[in-house]
Amino acid sequence: MKSLLAAAIAAVTLVATPHDARAEDTKLAVIVFPGVQNLPMFAAQAKGFYAKRGLAVDLKFTVNSDELRGGLADGKYQIAHSAIDNAFALKDKANADIAAVLGGDNSFNHLLVQPEIKSLADVKGKIVVVDAINTAYAFQLYEMLKQKGVNKGDYEIKLAGGTALRLDAMLKDKTNVAAMMNPPFSTRAVKEGLKDMGTAAAALGAYQGTSAFVLRPWAQANSDTVVKYIQAYIEGWRWAFDPNNKAEVVKLLVERLKLTEDVATQSFDDTKNDSAKDGAIDMEGVKNVLKLRAQYEGGAPASPDKYLDLSYYKKALAGL
Repeated sequence: MKSLLAAAIAAVTLVATPHDARAEDTKLAVIVFPGVQNLPMFAAQAKGFYAKRGLAVDLKFTVNSDELRGGLADGKYQIAHSAIDNAFALKDKANADIAAVLGGDNSFNHLLVQPEIKSLADVKGKIVVVDAINTAYAFQLYEMLKQKGVNKGDYEIKLAGGTALRLDAMLKDKTNVAAMMNPPFSTRAVKEGLKDMGTAAAALGAYQGTSAFVLRPWAQANSDTVVKYIQAYIEGWRWAFDPNNKAEVVKLLVERLKLTEDVATQSFDDTKNDSAKDGAIDMEGVKNVLKLRAQYEGGAPASPDKYLDLSYYKKALAGL
């Protein structure tokens, strides 16, 4: 647990540098949150799917959405994998010219609470912890609480950072009573005595969680690289979710996320059915995310076309 938190607490922690990178390879800095959602990228690195396309991909962990969004907008990173709502926020709040080019999953999120919380109604008057107040999985938390009669304003919201930091905050301070978490953090949370109150997917329905997004001008200038990156991701996804490879996949999660084998196995089992085939975008999930954003930020839901460019994905898939 300590090693996992230490890896996440650093502002930008090295995940994996391609040791066999060649001088002529195209170097890509890719920023992600720690978690099982990165499995296709881990696989693409480990099995050489990036390398065979001349890509040297350097994955970096971030501790919060602000660092991830700012790093992408400033050109420090070429690709970000995160909740698609972070892309929406980057476009709407910072006016960055972004495009989501690849999907991932339904967020894998669970709502975790302190053991004394008997129902979500008990959260009223207490403290919840989030990454950023007005994005992504904070909206999931607000909506799951609202469904149980606890409205935003009925509780205090505290910024804690990424999932590892939210788990740490809840374990260290019992006054922090609720947070959204995905595996392996949700898996560890239950083992540490926190209570699982259900999944976001069950409460909210279709939901686009992780996506890959880029700056449009960069993608337009490097379209071949974007297509190759997506192809490698898809190959990584196909390898990772081939049942014949499960033992090797678990070892990969143990290595990359510094997990025990039992946590890695359970984390994989808990998420394998919620990872989108070939990293496809769930359009109904996108619309639901936009609906939640409008509900908590005001205005009418925007059109998905404002944020998506699936031309690279279609080209990548056709070329496999």
